[in-house]
Amino acid sequence: MMDVQYIIIQAGGKGRRLGHLTRNKPKPLVPVNNLPMLFHTFRKYPGKRFIIITDYKKSVLREYLRCFADVRYRVVEAGGAGTCGGLRQAMALIPEGEAFMLMWSDLVLPEGFEIPAEPADYLGISQGFRCRWSYRDGQFREEPSEDCGVGGLFVFQDKSVIADVPESGEFTAWLCDSGIKFVELGLRGTMEYGLLSIMEDMEPDRCRPFNRVRTEGDVFVKETADSQGQPLAERERNWYRYAREKGYSRIPEIYEYEPLRMELIRGRNIYEYRDITEDRKKEIVGRLVSSLKELHGIETIPADNFSLHEAYIGKTFKRLDLVRDLIPFADREYIKINDREYRNIFFCKGEIESKIEDMACGSFHLIHGDPTFSNIMLRDGHEPVLIDPRGYFGFTELHGDPLYDWAKLYYSIAGNYDRFNLKDFELEINDGGVRLEIASSGWEDMESHFLELTGAPPDAIKTIHTIIWLSLTTYAWQDYDSVCGAFYNGLRYLSEVIK
Repeated sequence: MMDVQYIIIQAGGKGRRLGHLTRNKPKPLVPVNNLPMLFHTFRKYPGKRFIIITDYKKSVLREYLRCFADVRYRVVEAGGAGTCGGLRQAMALIPEGEAFMLMWSDLVLPEGFEIPAEPADYLGISQGFRCRWSYRDGQFREEPSEDCGVGGLFVFQDKSVIADVPESGEFTAWLCDSGIKFVELGLRGTMEYGLLSIMEDMEPDRCRPFNRVRTEGDVFVKETADSQGQPLAERERNWYRYAREKGYSRIPEIYEYEPLRMELIRGRNIYEYRDITEDRKKEIVGRLVSSLKELHGIETIPADNFSLHEAYIGKTFKRLDLVRDLIPFADREYIKINDREYRNIFFCKGEIESKIEDMACGSFHLIHGDPTFSNIMLRDGHEPVLIDPRGYFGFTELHGDPLYDWAKLYYSIAGNYDRFNLKDFELEINDGGVRLEIASSGWEDMESHFLELTGAPPDAIKTIHTIIWLSLTTYAWQDYDSVCGAFYNGLRYLSEVIK
């Protein structure tokens, strides 16, 4: 019986075939289905011990894992070049006589894949993705193949089997003369994400990695994918229940709460309405503001100052502190963004905290908590329907500061959050600073109209909007560029509210 407890992941390559996706980060951190490639393997084998070989952008990988990895892992730096680089250092961390699996970082294994228990040395064979090397009749050939390719996954009974691996070079080429007798292991259903073209053909991610969604005819089903999503799902269900009890109609019909089964809205998210007239946009903004005012008017309770501090300051700086060492230049008082120097939030925390504390909030209202364009649909192109409610504010369930709702909507209108969320932005980090360009949703011209309709203090909305961008740094943890981009964009808005 072979019990594999160790997994070596070769993650040292530069990922050149992924183009701009590896401009700022190493290949294993490129997200696939809203999760970094590497973390798919973590989630599949949460009890294993991982040894990760790194080289390109190694400091980024180390810091990212320190922030977000919840498995037992070690990082080793490649001592040489190619897919052989770092293997000897990695094997030094595996005890004698222990079986282990070796795989390339751009593989995502299917749910049904199992590591063999029968003692043998196994070679993963592609069954649906193209590989540069093939394996036929027990022989390696440098010939491309989709159905018998060398798929970048190996299982060895003991590290002595490949003890003579060189410090540098191509591992598959070395195997040609190694004399190792392999048992073929089919990799049907495995996906290999080493090409930019494959990534660009994928549908944009529309939900967080802790959710799973699907449609069943006219029913939309939303389920939790992991423990992180459980409390959020419970709060979402509670909010829908409460809003329905209070007679609020701007939500989908709910058919079942566990899992959440609801009406499939016949319409589009607001950010998808781009090429429309100014009058049409004003009409939609008016309906959105009216819908939220109706929600806020349902019920009020006394404000909780501790929840206000937690929502705006406590939560934000907990998140920022987590990623401070991960974000380039976060140790500097000023950071150059698009050729302009911006103050770093870490050096003016007291000022933003004082500004938040000076914003009076006498009562909490029933709020949505996350009314971005991504969470509002227009039924049949007309009536706003609020989806994906947050369900809490600070330490308070259901109720909170209505300014938070206005700031979240402003986040979409003026901040172009929804394009950012769809990874429709460019970030380039270099030695002197960063360049950040976020695509437009086409609604910035509604900023003044929106602020006027709310009747709320514009400076308060803009201040909370700044906090929301800075807080996004960790909520968007699944993409390194999003973590950094949210931080830098938050600094740009910070300059408008703290002079």
